[in-house]
Amino acid sequence: MSRGVIQPSQQKLAEKLTILNDRGIGMLTRVYNIKKQGQVWKACGDPKAKPSYLVDKNLESAVKFIVRKFPAVETRNNNQQLAQLQKEKSEILKNLALYYFTFVDVMEFKDHVCELLNTIDACQVFFDITVNFDLTKNYLDLVVTYTTLMTILSRIEERKAIIGLYNYAHEMTHGASDREYPRLGQMIVDYENPLKKLMEEFVPHGKSLSDALISLQMVYPRRNLSADQWRNAQLLSLISAPSTMLNPAQSDTMPCEYLSLDAMEKWIVFGFILCHAVLNSDAAALSLWKLALQSSTCLCLFRDEVFHIHKAAEDLFVNIRGYNKRINDIRECKEQALSHAGSMHRERRKFLRSALKELATVLADQPGLLGPKALFVFMALSFARDEIIWLLRHADNIQKKSTDDFIDKHIAELIFYMEELRAHVRKYGPVMQRYYVQYLSGFDAVVLNELVQNLSVCPEDESIIMSSFVNTMTSLSVKQVEDGEVFDFRGLRLDWFRLQAYTSVSKASLGIADHKELGKMMNTIIFHTKMVDSLVEMLVETSDLSIFCSFYSRAFEKMFQQCLELPSQSRHSICFPLLCTHFMSCTHELCPEERHHIGDRSLSLCNMFLDEMAKQARNLITDICTEQCTLSDQLLPKHCAKTISQAVNKKSKKATGKKGEPEREKPGVESMRKNRLLVTNLDKLHTALSELCFSINYVPNLAVWEHTFTPREYLTSHLEIRFTKSIVGMTMYNQATQEIAKPSELLTSVRAYMTVLQSIENYVTIDITRVFNNVLLQQTQHLDSHGEPTITSLYTNWYLETLLRQVSNGHIAYFPAMKAFVNLPTENELTFNAEEYSDISEMRSLSELLGPYGMKFLSESLMWHISSQVAELKKLVVENMEVLTQMRTSFDKPEHMAALFKKLTSVDSVLKRMTIIGVILSFRSLAQEALRDVLSCHIPFLVSSVEDFKDHIPRETDMKVAMNVYELSSAAGLPCEIDPALVVALSSQKSGEAQTHALKKNISPEEEYKIACLLMVFVAVSLPTLASNVMSQYSPAIEGHCNNIHCLAKAINQIAAALFTIHKGSIEDRLKEFLALASSSLLKIGQETDKMTTRNRESVYLLLDMIVQESPFLTMDLLESCFPYVLLRNAYHAVYKQSISANA
Repeated sequence: MSRGVIQPSQQKLAEKLTILNDRGIGMLTRVYNIKKQGQVWKACGDPKAKPSYLVDKNLESAVKFIVRKFPAVETRNNNQQLAQLQKEKSEILKNLALYYFTFVDVMEFKDHVCELLNTIDACQVFFDITVNFDLTKNYLDLVVTYTTLMTILSRIEERKAIIGLYNYAHEMTHGASDREYPRLGQMIVDYENPLKKLMEEFVPHGKSLSDALISLQMVYPRRNLSADQWRNAQLLSLISAPSTMLNPAQSDTMPCEYLSLDAMEKWIVFGFILCHAVLNSDAAALSLWKLALQSSTCLCLFRDEVFHIHKAAEDLFVNIRGYNKRINDIRECKEQALSHAGSMHRERRKFLRSALKELATVLADQPGLLGPKALFVFMALSFARDEIIWLLRHADNIQKKSTDDFIDKHIAELIFYMEELRAHVRKYGPVMQRYYVQYLSGFDAVVLNELVQNLSVCPEDESIIMSSFVNTMTSLSVKQVEDGEVFDFRGLRLDWFRLQAYTSVSKASLGIADHKELGKMMNTIIFHTKMVDSLVEMLVETSDLSIFCSFYSRAFEKMFQQCLELPSQSRHSICFPLLCTHFMSCTHELCPEERHHIGDRSLSLCNMFLDEMAKQARNLITDICTEQCTLSDQLLPKHCAKTISQAVNKKSKKATGKKGEPEREKPGVESMRKNRLLVTNLDKLHTALSELCFSINYVPNLAVWEHTFTPREYLTSHLEIRFTKSIVGMTMYNQATQEIAKPSELLTSVRAYMTVLQSIENYVTIDITRVFNNVLLQQTQHLDSHGEPTITSLYTNWYLETLLRQVSNGHIAYFPAMKAFVNLPTENELTFNAEEYSDISEMRSLSELLGPYGMKFLSESLMWHISSQVAELKKLVVENMEVLTQMRTSFDKPEHMAALFKKLTSVDSVLKRMTIIGVILSFRSLAQEALRDVLSCHIPFLVSSVEDFKDHIPRETDMKVAMNVYELSSAAGLPCEIDPALVVALSSQKSGEAQTHALKKNISPEEEYKIACLLMVFVAVSLPTLASNVMSQYSPAIEGHCNNIHCLAKAINQIAAALFTIHKGSIEDRLKEFLALASSSLLKIGQETDKMTTRNRESVYLLLDMIVQESPFLTMDLLESCFPYVLLRNAYHAVYKQSISANA
């Protein structure tokens, strides 16, 4: 064979087209980054990120000089202007090298493209998109990529400055210009107007390019139809013809069916600009050109770089003689595009929403249809992707006053159905593999074999390739799919690409132009192979929306906000986080440095979307909770008073006539519907919540750039934070006025809140119990995990600082008969009713809210106050130690005792402090009793076990062991002989005092014990003074005294038990001593004649009975031996008689 004949196999057209197209995308990525950011690798959109040399004031004159003289190099006569450059030449070389060599790479890419285009022309390659699809598509892609690259290159403002600066620095360093600079500089100058230069360049390539473009006349018009035409043809519908539902979707032009409309429009617009002469000679070409110009006003060059078609084409054609008609065509098409394109695309999106919804629904129910109808899925994805990108591009570059067609509040729905179809393909990939493996081996291999056998001429090379196709397909079996074997048909597809190149050149022995059936069959086979081994790549090819990344992020975020604002669309909001999984597919290996930024961007957007969705759901839940709390509040007992009074006064109300108050609506009226159309605010909230929760629950997790996001966890964390804030907020604690919600009302609200939160499990698969445990357990502590006050700390502070402080001030008394604290009539009325905060139901509610941990904290706080009072009492004992020591041994000498008593100081203070202690302990007993009642309901078996354990401690048990049991019992709310919390508080006080007084005086344990004994003596001998107090009168109705001295019984018993447990003394003996002293002192006032001193003598006598009744260590027999029971009986008779007369 002579050397002059070009061997197609030696030209490697398929390989070169593949490599150059991939490299072209990489070069576009690099050049795009230079243009957008001024830094070759950084995608951050910051204009300050330009190289410092381009904004350095010292280099400003040098840069201007270089740009003005570009591409000429003049270093000799311009030393003054270039002096600064001389100083920084090494840094410039280092920092601008990446920029400069990117431009060099563009020049080399241009050389390779021009060389390949010339080779294709020389080979007279036949192009037809419907026959040799891969060859034609790659050829047109290369032309468009080349055109786009040169266009974006011409848009880089700093290109001359960067190249010139680098070359001057190179010449100053090495004494000569860079070897690539002359050609590079000339290329930059030549491509100032890139399309004009390319039009000249493509004159010899016009025949090949126009042939390839005209082959689109069977494909592009069929794709560019209106929504009504799609609807009439029932496009993408699986159920329009039920009888053919199982038939495989077939087409002679399989790969053309899901070919991007956006790509075809770029081919047509740029292609016919480059070979414009054919527009005057070929009607088909002109028809395609007009149709493309009527569909859009701008095209996507790369990412968010756009090309305004009509203006650019008109500017190019206006300078060409005889093109007036073409210019008029462009103007007409522009008007058509501006007036009709927006509405046409809007209707298409509307149709696609319903079509994709139907398709996704049917495939979810019958995934087996993914086999025969796979083509429909990829067509649907491609159509929808084209419409979304069209909207995105045009909304950002609106050339029309009316923008309604470019705002689509339902775009999220379309994206959602795309994601649903993608999910079906990924989930049921093995189903599709099984189907197409059988299709390839059982049908395609047979048909292809027949076609090959019927070829009249088949050269050896072509025969070998096609035989390998048949053999590869025949060897496939379903067992390979079942065994999880990885398929790879890339070799087969590349061989078919090579075969297209071999058979498309002129004078080929086997011309594909004469065997179009072979080409169409092979295109179908290639699609079938992709269904087996390249499903993910197919999804990227047909439905990749990574353009939303950094390039249209504002529009992306705006769409998301619109989606959340529209309740009917919020169920589709999950599509936005799902889109973040696409972003990494827009990166390229030639620009790996932008991966990090795009990855970070995808993570931040995904996080922001999920966070906003969770916040929106949280706000809806909060609103529902507020409504439910209001409804629950209506059922509180306090609201029935008005209803009862209305019922009682019904007759009198009638007399008032129509002017009376309107009848109050009863709780539950809101549930009575007159008709189904009546929609309440609560209905709207529930509807909106169910829609949004559908979105949050749509996927268990999603992977974005090697990170996994779990949407439900966002909701859980937001619910925890909001529930915590709401609980604390519902206490309505006002520090200034010391107001706080009643525990029962708070409990009602919390329960209503929890009921709503529990219902969330019906919408989203989350563990709401975990939320309750996390939040409510934190509320039982002093501070929550964020260091904020909890309901435990708020209620503890309120009861101590407000309620019990008012008891100490004499405004409130403890009524044992009512087991509550009650307000006393005083001049300054209190802002709250103590009974409403301290009765049995309120204390039980408090126990429910705070739980055992919270009640323990409350107890510890109470004990701290008691310990501070005991510390003061000890100081008073120390002051009167000598007198008390004598009184302890002289209780049987009345005259001596009377003389000693007069020497005592601070008697009233002792009684007052002991009363305060008694009040605190009475409050604690109420709290403990309430806790026991609550726990008995929740954990009856455990409580009964603890109670049984406590009741059967042997008397000889070691005190440490006994105290452990008491501590367990106390935590369960059970009363104990010795209060473990009080023991702990007084013990810590003892050690604290020892440390405080270590330098002053070393107090021995014996001294401590003596002080404790004398404290009991002090209290015992001080009791008679209470008789002179007007407020010491006993009231049978409340079973106590209005000045709370009945609380002394509890204080004396508890303090004695705790102190003598700490000092390891005999509690029983010390209390006997106390009883002896107290009875002796009280018997003495029986002999007094002063009425003022003895006015409430009988009421004080009753204290002895109360002390014995309260004590587990004292008995009535013991009391009888010290104090005659007849006196107690007479005292009870007297106080009851006095009470009756007072009432009368």
